[in-house]
Amino acid sequence: MFLTNCEGWPGLEAAREALESSRPALDVVESGIRPVEAEPSVDSVGRGGSPNLLGEVACDAAIMDGETLRAGSVGYLKDYLHAISVARQVMERLPHVMLVGDGAHRFADEIGAERAEMLTPDARRRYEGWMEKHAPADVRGAVSRAALTGYAWESAKEFGSGGTVVFLVRDANGRIAAGASTSGWPMGYPGRLGDTPVVGAGLYADSGCGACACTHTGEMALRAGTPRSVVLYMKAGASVEEACQKAVRDLGALRGGQQGALVIHAIDRDGNACVVTNRDMGEKSSYYRWSEEMLQPEHRQARVVT
Repeated sequence: MFLTNCEGWPGLEAAREALESSRPALDVVESGIRPVEAEPSVDSVGRGGSPNLLGEVACDAAIMDGETLRAGSVGYLKDYLHAISVARQVMERLPHVMLVGDGAHRFADEIGAERAEMLTPDARRRYEGWMEKHAPADVRGAVSRAALTGYAWESAKEFGSGGTVVFLVRDANGRIAAGASTSGWPMGYPGRLGDTPVVGAGLYADSGCGACACTHTGEMALRAGTPRSVVLYMKAGASVEEACQKAVRDLGALRGGQQGALVIHAIDRDGNACVVTNRDMGEKSSYYRWSEEMLQPEHRQARVVT
């Protein structure tokens, strides 16, 4: 079975085909996320994703094997199409878990990862339009040297957070894996990393308990360690629904900083699923669940928990 917020049928179909072919959970995660990263109409993941304040599309991704607790992630990766695949190779080829910036770029080049122009014409137009609306001409003409702190807060008011694609998978052998990929916060401050590439904050997987991944206001998941908390709550005996409810209550302890909506996706070791959010987001919090007895993935809305 899989649980995902993937809205594009190519990703859903690829994941379903991988599961029906008895592929392991890690393969299913990667198969489901790669089509989303390559789809330019998705403005929050991969090619076509919204750039930061410098006009750069910098992607983050992570993947985790719930059987071994091994994980790999990349942050601020530019010019490569499939951040999720580079993250998996970090896990499989290096003694490390996370690479960022120039190191992630170097590694992607070393393994022959697929390069791509990530800033599409549409994304460039969105960037230029936003900058023209918010920044004077002298800032736009020298943006690499300009003070950008205030514009980061402007983007926070307008966008609140970025979008992320997540996949939680339980394969035919009961092995669980989790993966996530994003192009980050639209018009965010250069160098910003959200929760997605941080194991325990963006995602966590343990085949003995379950898995969890978060989307939207990553700063909150970073501060609360939400996915790790959900899995630990299940390890302590909570159901997947109880674990998610406890995690939402944990968010209530956060004071100051960027506050906003957080969507929590979780499955337990038997494949039971729960998706909740601390704020009503409508279609932005929709998700899909599929298991082998279903003809098509079922489409549902996250339940609001306060």
